[in-house]
Amino acid sequence: MRIGVLTSGGDCPGLNAVIRSVVHRAVVDHGDEVIGFHDGWKGLLECDYRKLDLEAVGGILARGGTILGSSRVQPAHLRGGVEQARSHVADLGLDAIIPIGGEGTLKAANLLSEAGLPIVGVPKTIDNDIASTDVTFGFDTAVGVATEALDRLKTTAESHQRVLIVEVMGRHTGWIALHSGMAAGAHAIVVPERPFDIDELTELVGKRFSAGKKFAIVVVAEGAKPRRGGSMEFEQGTKDIYGHERFAGVATQLSVELEQRLGKEARPVILGHVQRGGTPTAYDRVLATRFGWHAVEAAHRGEFGMMTALRGTDIAMVPLGEAVETLKTVPAERYAEAECVL
Repeated sequence: MRIGVLTSGGDCPGLNAVIRSVVHRAVVDHGDEVIGFHDGWKGLLECDYRKLDLEAVGGILARGGTILGSSRVQPAHLRGGVEQARSHVADLGLDAIIPIGGEGTLKAANLLSEAGLPIVGVPKTIDNDIASTDVTFGFDTAVGVATEALDRLKTTAESHQRVLIVEVMGRHTGWIALHSGMAAGAHAIVVPERPFDIDELTELVGKRFSAGKKFAIVVVAEGAKPRRGGSMEFEQGTKDIYGHERFAGVATQLSVELEQRLGKEARPVILGHVQRGGTPTAYDRVLATRFGWHAVEAAHRGEFGMMTALRGTDIAMVPLGEAVETLKTVPAERYAEAECVL
């Protein structure tokens, strides 16, 4: 077979591990040829690629980012490029395409699959919001980075008797905030799935000071918003050309509000892209490697229009259409578990 692989959307720890796994399984075990498209779907549409052999993927298992590069393509541009993509696939003699990406990438993969292209998807996102898989690689690394930051911030918050509002990634889901907040013993966790009431949050944080504590740590996902009809004015963000919301900075807005209400010094800390970079954890390397292995096997079985998924401890193949139907959000019972230890 001749297989094309690409990485699209935001970078994520473990992408290189998938690429390496695809090449090793395809070349060594099946005698396939693998090419890698540069900068995601853009590379496929522009037929910009490189050959991927064992030498090309040597030493990349532990590297963050992606050796192929990544970019975002506007949905309209991709829909209009279906025939162009089909032509390039035919010209290159590709038998399979393995796109590695998150929600947007998988929607594009499903679109091209429905157009007849031989697609086997691999999910990635630090947000852990792909519903058809128990977990995605990159999430464990992001939670570890956020937890370490929270552990460090606790000491400086205590030294200066401050409230620190730590903003982590999570546009629509609060998995990183939930897990890192629980792991680090945060005193409040704010997630997009549960709009916050500023009065309740103020009361929760204020109880610590009433009990004689001198500091507090609040973890908030970047996409969190206040409850409608609440007493806090909140600045909404705009949208970019890809339809993604540009957030106005929930941590910054919360720090101003809590400082005024509590009479305590409050500071925002925005972790940002540091959560997406750097060396993947052992767990993410293993999961990414397994996803790559099974993607190649699915291609050889002709199971196109499918995506790798972790179900329990096993890797399963699920339809791409199912994978992009909805996001996996934090359920109420998981948040309740966190509340009891705050």
